[in-house]
Amino acid sequence: MKIIAGPCQHESLNHSLDIAEVCIQVCKNYNVDYVFKASYDKANRTHNNGIRGQGLVSTMHDFRQMKDNYPSLQILTDVHSINDIDIIENKFEDCIDVIQIPAFLSRQTDLIKRACETDKIVNIKKGQFLAPWDVKGILSKTEGAKEVWITERGTSFGYNTLVVDFTGLSYMLDNYNCPVFFDATHSVQQPGGNGNSSGGNRKYVPGLTRAASALGVENYFMEVHDDPDNAPSDGPNMLNLKSFDSVVENIVKYNFKRNNEI
Repeated sequence: MKIIAGPCQHESLNHSLDIAEVCIQVCKNYNVDYVFKASYDKANRTHNNGIRGQGLVSTMHDFRQMKDNYPSLQILTDVHSINDIDIIENKFEDCIDVIQIPAFLSRQTDLIKRACETDKIVNIKKGQFLAPWDVKGILSKTEGAKEVWITERGTSFGYNTLVVDFTGLSYMLDNYNCPVFFDATHSVQQPGGNGNSSGGNRKYVPGLTRAASALGVENYFMEVHDDPDNAPSDGPNMLNLKSFDSVVENIVKYNFKRNNEI
């Protein structure tokens, strides 16, 4: 079982360290593998005035310091261009372990192929606009990758609304020979629902993770924050850090081991 968790944006070294320290201990307590997540640039904000992040170079230097503090810590960040990957590979190869392809870019062939040329694990967010069986096309672009993960993050259902299709999750678990993650926090997002930013409702996160665990999902993605109501982005759908322990506890408690039961 693996959990990716961290803030939407990397806000500062101390802030990311504080979140990572809590998540490391919680996951250790429940014998779950942990991957820290934070973005250096939120390039797909709803409005031009949206806060985007600390930038690639500054964030990578902070990630390097985090790894100095926690040598075994795995770090994931999302990329938005081939140039970003080139810079990471040439100058900051030691700073991250997992390259993430954002959902809106999950059909960008050249970006996916370039990520798969690195020695990093590649996590691809399944686009909100894609069907579960469309993932086959994504995976056809990943030849040569060290390892590929697919993350479900909700499906578009009309304007400003996402739904979680558990039959689709079940399909992906049964049909793809790669780890499938459930993104419990972006799945409760209301994209663009507040006009200048995205809304969401974090109160649904615990129930969705329990349902996914009962379905047999073993891998999870969650954005967490110590003060989500004042976070620079995705605050409404981010899980409060103080709730992380109970959510992980129930994921482990309710997990069902799939074994072709039907």
